[in-house]
Amino acid sequence: MFGDHFYHSTMRKSVAVFGTLFNNIQVVRKKADGSTINQIRVPLAYGPKEKYLARIDSSATSSMGIKLPRMAFDITGITLDTTQKMAKRNIISETHGSDITKKKTIKQAVAYNINMSLFAMAKNQDDGLQIMEQILPYFQPEYTVTINPVSGFDYKQDVPIILNAVTIQDDYEGDFQTRRALIYQFDFVMKMKYFGPTADQGVIREINLDFNADPGGANILENMDFTISPGSADEDDNYTVTVSIT
Repeated sequence: MFGDHFYHSTMRKSVAVFGTLFNNIQVVRKKADGSTINQIRVPLAYGPKEKYLARIDSSATSSMGIKLPRMAFDITGITLDTTQKMAKRNIISETHGSDITKKKTIKQAVAYNINMSLFAMAKNQDDGLQIMEQILPYFQPEYTVTINPVSGFDYKQDVPIILNAVTIQDDYEGDFQTRRALIYQFDFVMKMKYFGPTADQGVIREINLDFNADPGGANILENMDFTISPGSADEDDNYTVTVSIT
């Protein structure tokens, strides 16, 4: 109905960009004198919070438990961004790499908000606070990254990632055999754009004007000197049209 198949991997790129922001969070544990006991890089994976809570609960009675701290994130929703309403006839065009008579174009684009939730799970309070403090200063309340949304195009897109809320949850309930899990939840919004199919569009390089069809009956070509220079200009050059009427 709409045309040929196209796929720009917009959602996959959103997940990759978001995960890259938080893949180098570290936790340092120190002694009372300030010397470092160990330093670990917090693992990051894609998945819902409930999945990891189930693993924590199931490992309470096993010999090998899930390693904490760790982080996870997932997509929680997607909604139309009405604040970035774009013109329906807006066209993104670039110079064609191999054919000077054409331009590469993208004719459709629409803005959407992608809701992301990041979870930081820790066994003790200090580990969770270290993770939180390495995230909050960068969002005031947004952090902007630049991506290349469409392969084969030089077009760049600025993507604001907005931190909307932070919540802390302590799931320590029950007897002494129940494992404690401190959960820090960060709710974000990514302002992405979904782009339509790409195409090659011809460039207007020549114009033919018929001056003889004059309703007054006069042949104005006798009194007009019409020159286009340079005649060999391509789409990136400037055209100069000189008209002299006597």
